[in-house]
Parts: sequence; C-alpha cells; structure tokens
Amino acid sequence: MLPTSKGALALTALAPLAWGSTYLVTTEYLPPDRPLLTATLRALPAGLILLAVTRRLPKGSWWWKVALLGALNIGLFLAMLFVAAYRLPGGVAGVLGAVQPLLAAGLALPLLGERPGGRSLLAGLAGVFGVALVVLKATARLDTIGVLAGLAGAGVMAVGTVLTKRWGRPEGVGPLAMTGWQLTAGGLLLLPVALAVEGMPPALTGTNLLGYLYLAVPNTLVAYWLWFRGIGKLPASSVAFLGLLSPVSATVIGWIALGQSLTPLQLLGMAIALGSTAVGALRSGRQPSGGRGTATASSAVAAARVRG
Repeated sequence: MLPTSKGALALTALAPLAWGSTYLVTTEYLPPDRPLLTATLRALPAGLILLAVTRRLPKGSWWWKVALLGALNIGLFLAMLFVAAYRLPGGVAGVLGAVQPLLAAGLALPLLGERPGGRSLLAGLAGVFGVALVVLKATARLDTIGVLAGLAGAGVMAVGTVLTKRWGRPEGVGPLAMTGWQLTAGGLLLLPVALAVEGMPPALTGTNLLGYLYLAVPNTLVAYWLWFRGIGKLPASSVAFLGLLSPVSATVIGWIALGQSLTPLQLLGMAIALGSTAVGALRSGRQPSGGRGTATASSAVAAARVRG
C-alpha cells in the first residue's frame, strides 16, 4: 500500500469538518420541518454560481453521467441527510452516516479494483464505534423513516463517490466546473420535489437567510469543491474515512456554540474516531497494475473518491 498525499488529505478534511456545522445551523437558524427546501437551497444556488463562474457545460455522454452523479452525490444524499436530521437526534444520524467508509470500501473493489486491507476494515468498524460513543445517547429515540433515510443517504453517497472516481472528469474540466455541474443537477432534481411535497417556502427571516447563505457558500460551494478535488487525488478507501470527522466536528461545535458538556466517554470516542480516521485515511487502497484511466491526466485506475 502506498502512502497518500498528506497535503491533499488535509485540504480534503476541511470539507467534513465544515459539514459538522450543518446540524447546528439547521436546528438553530432555519425554519423547522423543511428538509427538501433546505437541501434545495443548499445545492442549487451554489451550483448556479459555479456555472456562472466557470462558464462550461457538459458534452456528449457527460450529460447523463453528471445527472446521475448529481442525483447520487447531491440530490438524493442531501434529501436523505436532512430527512434524517429532522427526524432523528443528531447522534443517531451521525452513527448511520459513519457506515459510509465501509460501504465505499466494499464498492471500491468491484468497481475500481481497489482492495481494502484488513487494517482499513477494522479501522472502519472502530470508527463507527467511536462515533457512537461521541454522539449517541441512551435516551436517543429511533424513528423508522429517519433511520432508513440515514442509511439510504450513506448508501447513495458511497455509490456516488465510487462512480465519480471511476469516471473521473472530462479532459480539460477542473474540479470547480465538475462541482458546479453536480450541485446544479442535484438542485434541479430537488426543486420540483420540494415544491410538490412541502409547497411554497415560508416567509424567511433575516436569520433564516443568513443560515441558507452559510449552507450554500462555505458549507457547500467551497466544501464540495475541496471534497471533489480530493476525490480526484486520493483513493476512496482514504477519503471515505474523512467522513468520520463530521460528527466529531458537530460535537465540538455544539460544545463551543451551545455550551454542551463533554463526558469522558465522549472524549474516548473522539480519540477512537480520530485514530480510525488517521489509520484508514493514511493507507491507500491497493492499486491495480492496469485499468481504466480517468479523463484527467492519469491512465491508471484512480482509487475511489467519497463524498459530500
């Protein structure tokens, strides 16, 4: 196994660290019970801004590829994320999302030829356990729809991550344009569903608008650009583990912003989750000697990328 680029890994890690603030913003600054509206306003404005900046559109087969990737990585994922966030305590949603590294590692073998090592699989299991210690409470209630949404979100993100890595990018297209395509495609998928299911948006306060602005720009436009950029440079078995940082970040943000206390058990869980992230992310998956090249520069099969 080859070591991954620590610089690229560190930049990519900024995305899940930023996503850790999503739960706080959703519960404290946004209108209640509007998961599809929140998902739409998080994705579509950011995507349209990037389209205006890059001034590039897909060509040929990339139209359907971008539509599928946008549906998986953005539309379906964000919808499931916010349904779970509104119906479950943040801790339960965080534990369900923590299974994504294991799902991505399982898909990377048949689709990318990337073989996860035993140490990586053990690190993934330990990561789920560590996240559970950090965020799960004995009083946590389980809502069937919320649990199914959380698992579905982890699943579609894992599939989207691996397919994104498998297909790469069209020649001459950078991660900024590719991010804009996926955010726009996912946002356009969400818009009619949100209007049909939730109706017209409610009157928004200044606080609501600031919350949506934060989610759309730093939390989505910038964070997803860093994420997709990292996916193009790192193996899936490395990037997927960075998702464990998100629930840990959410706990730390809650401790700072809301004055929530941290128990010794939570601190132990943080140590386990961070240790699992380091072990899993710093070990690349085995690369095959030949295979599909990405449409960027490399001709060898690049290891899978994970999302956002």
